[in-house]
Amino acid sequence: MNENENKKQGLELELSPEIGLGEYVNFAIITHSSSDFVIDFARVLPGLPKSVVRSRVIMAPEHAKRLLGALQENIMRYERTYGAIKIPNQEPRTIAPFGPNKGEA
Repeated sequence: MNENENKKQGLELELSPEIGLGEYVNFAIITHSSSDFVIDFARVLPGLPKSVVRSRVIMAPEHAKRLLGALQENIMRYERTYGAIKIPNQEPRTIAPFGPNKGEA
C-alpha cells in the first residue's frame, strides 16, 4: 500500500526516530506454519563468524501475499525508472517446483 492509499483510508503511521533510522540487512530467512509467515532479517558480513537476526516480522498468510504483491509492484516501478536489477551468479528462478528446462514426469 502506498502513501496515497494510506491517506485515502485514513491510516496514520507514527515512525519513531529509532525505527526511522532503519536497519541494514542483506539476508532473510522465511519460514511458515499454517497460520503465520516468519521472516528473519540478518546482516551477513565478511570476516564475521556469526550473524545476528536484526529483526523478525511475523504476519498472517494473507498479509504475506499482499507484501509479495507490493514488492513485485515496487520492483517493477524501480526497474522502469532505474533499469533491471541484476543478481550476480544466480540462475533464473521459476514458480514451478523444478528449475528451468528440467521437467519431470
